[in-house]
Amino acid sequence: MTKNQVAVIFGGQSGEHPISLRSAASVMESLDKDKHEVFPVGITRGGTWIVGENAWQDLWEGNEGGNCYKTTLVTNPSNPGFLIWDEQNGEKKSFSYKNVDVVFPVLHGPLGEDGTIQGLLEMAGLPYVGAGVLSSSVGMDKILMKGILKQTGLPVCKYLDFRVDNWQKDKVYWIEEVENSIGYPCFVKPSNLGSSVGITKAYDKEQFIKGVEEALRYDDRILIETFVAGQEIECSLLGDLEIKASLPGEIIPSRDFYDYHAKYIDDHSELVVPAKLKNSLVQKIQNLSIEAFKAINGSGMARVDFFVNTENEEIVLNEINTIPGFTSISMYPKLWEASGIPYKSLLDELIHIAFNKFKRRQNLSNSPPEWT
Repeated sequence: MTKNQVAVIFGGQSGEHPISLRSAASVMESLDKDKHEVFPVGITRGGTWIVGENAWQDLWEGNEGGNCYKTTLVTNPSNPGFLIWDEQNGEKKSFSYKNVDVVFPVLHGPLGEDGTIQGLLEMAGLPYVGAGVLSSSVGMDKILMKGILKQTGLPVCKYLDFRVDNWQKDKVYWIEEVENSIGYPCFVKPSNLGSSVGITKAYDKEQFIKGVEEALRYDDRILIETFVAGQEIECSLLGDLEIKASLPGEIIPSRDFYDYHAKYIDDHSELVVPAKLKNSLVQKIQNLSIEAFKAINGSGMARVDFFVNTENEEIVLNEINTIPGFTSISMYPKLWEASGIPYKSLLDELIHIAFNKFKRRQNLSNSPPEWT
């Protein structure tokens, strides 16, 4: 049987670089080697694309690919793949070419999860795992995402947003606006980032100001959300035209909220899989997850996050993530395992979906209509 040549891309220039490395290591280790041949492609923090047996290790150790070959994706749909070269004293030598069949982007955050690399892969004529250009962009941008989910009629919390220039021109106005319309505590978030990077919870004016300054380190557009009490529930999605929703899971954070530290540094947060919920709530969460996936025209995979009040069965949709964490202990694969799809089979299914979507879209006409 001919194996699929799978390029797994990891690293990247966002603040979620180390999370990408963790996820990619798990994906590359777990791909079925009888069906797929893995071609690791790293992106350094500086944006250089590298390949070689040391690519992942170099990035993990912060070597920026010094022990690797350089590479670039060739945008040639008739012969898609990667051009590889050795570089000595700034001079390019030893060129080679690697054809691939499908790309598995395991990139979190801007310049990876936001539609940029998806657009490059579209231009190259390569099938790839996950959401397309527009849905990736919307899924990454929390402000646009909230607007679309709200317009679709999905239950989102009260929020407001502003740009860095708004903040610089009139901080007093935005402080008063938050106090009058949102209240404390509230969450302060950069619009384009994930893994809770740059997110703070503000209990008063001073913490709010500090939170905005922290969020502005990562983006120039800021989202302010009201605090919603309830269980933190997540649901995984899989599919394209036909969409499946997993059993939901619950996160019990070890800190005040599920911030970067609670997710990736201390190991005291608890993941309850599946969540202990009534069947009626499970169904509502699954249905809302599928609606959110359709609202942004998702494809491949996503994880939808909720706040749920189990007493009155009120559900608030927090966000949708188009490239969720992918380590073997991340919520996305754990929920599918609890729903009957083991990790290795999940990776196979995602690649299968990528091929099918690519073939379907290849049949769409790109010819102009004939003049009559």
